[in-house]
Amino acid sequence: MTREDPPAPELEAGRVGRPHGLDGSFYVTRPDARLLEGREELLLEGRTVKVERHAGTPERPILRLEGHATREAAEALRGAQLSVPPEDAPPLEEGEYWAHELAGCLVVDGERPVGEVRRMLPLPSCEALEVARPDGPDLLVPMVRDAVRSIDVPGRRIDVDLSFLGE
Repeated sequence: MTREDPPAPELEAGRVGRPHGLDGSFYVTRPDARLLEGREELLLEGRTVKVERHAGTPERPILRLEGHATREAAEALRGAQLSVPPEDAPPLEEGEYWAHELAGCLVVDGERPVGEVRRMLPLPSCEALEVARPDGPDLLVPMVRDAVRSIDVPGRRIDVDLSFLGE
């Protein structure tokens, strides 16, 4: 009997924001332009829905979903997750990672354990790893070369330079 890895989680493309107009359109909050661009279907809270309208900009997209043709329908969706199956995501460049790939990785400074990645956070200048430490407050590690020495996704290990972080 072989053990299969669990399926990768859906990739969050954004969340349903406030309605835009009267036709069921809405703004997308926390949009990931790579995942939304040209998409004809999305997962809405895990259920496949057709995208009937794309408008706005990559930073402030406006969508309308099939079956949601009124302002009230859009308001009822507010806060719902819009996502994409990982197999439908565009390929990443060398050195790029999806947040779910790094969550749960052990963080070390050389051989010294630091903690475990709780999640990846988008910040204005870069993304950062939120690292839960067993013996202190959480640590934010910017995803920059000076702070992160190496990332081994299959080995579930990330080596960081605590001296760069002032630790």
